[in-house]
Amino acid sequence: MGAGPLGRWLASAAARAGYRVLLEDVLPGNLHHALEALRRELSPEALPAVHFVSTIEDAVRDADLAIDCVPDELESKLEILWLLDRMAPPRTVIATPTTRLSIADLAACTYRADQCVAIVAEASDLTARNDLAADALLLRTTPQTTAETIAVVRSFWERIGFEPRFEMESVAGAP
Repeated sequence: MGAGPLGRWLASAAARAGYRVLLEDVLPGNLHHALEALRRELSPEALPAVHFVSTIEDAVRDADLAIDCVPDELESKLEILWLLDRMAPPRTVIATPTTRLSIADLAACTYRADQCVAIVAEASDLTARNDLAADALLLRTTPQTTAETIAVVRSFWERIGFEPRFEMESVAGAP
């Protein structure tokens, strides 16, 4: 969710890795810019893997993994997680980039706290990568996070060239 710089970068990396990608943004202009950027970045074989949609419901209808790219602000994160939780199938894992917010607190606001993971990286740290060499990436879980959730997230990040490292958030919500 979100076709800004991070969303475009994730869509490109996922398409190159062979994933089917549904890129959503509430602003049609962001989707247009994403399409133009991805046309320049992706091979003709990878570009058809990216589909542009205008609603969250369309984006997550068949999703195994939903990654939001909204600003790292409490109100934005709560709103997008609420929407994803209600519109995605029960199996869908939710990953959210955040360096400041507690994944335990955010996950507790959903009906799938065991399927929520934080991507602990600044968007600029991810999008600045020029190669797909294995870089360590910190992912934060909660005590409720299931092994299946970790497997889905690990598989995704490994396939796009990262070496995921998981850390459980403390009870107080701090790492």
